[in-house]
Amino acid sequence: MPRPWPERGFATPADLAACREMLRAGSRTFFSASLLLPAEVREPASSLYAFCRLADDAVDLEGGRLEVLARLRERLHGAYVGRPFPAAIDRALADVLARHEIPRALPEALLEGFAWDSDGRRYEDLPQLCAYAARVAGSVGAMMALLMDVRSREALGRACELGVAMQLSNIARDVGEDARVGRLYLPLRWLREAGIDPDAWLARPEFTPALGLVVERLLGVADVLYRRADGGIDRLPLACRPAIRAARLLYAEIGREVQRLALDSVTQRAVVPLPRKLALLARALVATARSGEAEVAPPPLDEVRFLVEAAAVAPRRFDVTAAAQWSMDHRIAWLIDLFGRLERRGQVGSSGGGG
Repeated sequence: MPRPWPERGFATPADLAACREMLRAGSRTFFSASLLLPAEVREPASSLYAFCRLADDAVDLEGGRLEVLARLRERLHGAYVGRPFPAAIDRALADVLARHEIPRALPEALLEGFAWDSDGRRYEDLPQLCAYAARVAGSVGAMMALLMDVRSREALGRACELGVAMQLSNIARDVGEDARVGRLYLPLRWLREAGIDPDAWLARPEFTPALGLVVERLLGVADVLYRRADGGIDRLPLACRPAIRAARLLYAEIGREVQRLALDSVTQRAVVPLPRKLALLARALVATARSGEAEVAPPPLDEVRFLVEAAAVAPRRFDVTAAAQWSMDHRIAWLIDLFGRLERRGQVGSSGGGG
């Protein structure tokens, strides 16, 4: 039987506000979608994301040294055993881990993926790249599903694959940006098949039509996973579907923007303009209202199976299906009003589109 929630957690209201601010500043795309989540999911999702962002920034900004990763593991351990480090993110994370009983294998997988970044690992083929994406993004998908009280293996598999698809979109968008800091995520075999020597290209990154074909190929894989994710979204609690469908549409749109730039993500960085974000968020609401019976799910990618098995055994916590539902007219009117206010206050930049 699940443990009862503690009457008092570690995090203060100021701690939770700090996590929300990190979400707003660190990922405008995810922040936009999270506005549609019910409050009982949005709050822990912000706390969880804040730790993920903290870990990612620590690896990137501090050079990915082994001591950085060791320190992150110490902080994760402290949160799990109820002795969080004296920081807002750690206190908020400790509450989420305890209240939702997140299996430790999931955030550990995330840190393993960051360790691969620290090692400068490259990926020979698509399965190897998907194994990386499963760790740095599929793990987050699995944890988000647990926050929504989802435990079916079918839905968990799609949640993990959605995370993988999002990561592939980010990789396609950031080819030049990654190369300029010595990172290369495109499958090496694909590059060689396109007549590109990976080492020579990384030493002097430039856009060519051949590279564009590799980027397009990666976006094609992401699109397959986005379509598979649609069936998983239909298995989520109704109150959570608009936000996750919005995230799916917004991240897929990053790929569409790369295509609009003629697949040149070396000299340019694709961004999704605010008007298109608004249109996609409204589309997510309408699609949720019209969604029907979920189709029979194909097996999940082999690379995410370990995440699915770890998440499937977590105990159920609460039922979000009973969350209050607004009429479609009210939701869309609220959305338009909200983004108008956010734009005026500078909380959602018109150049936003980052992951």
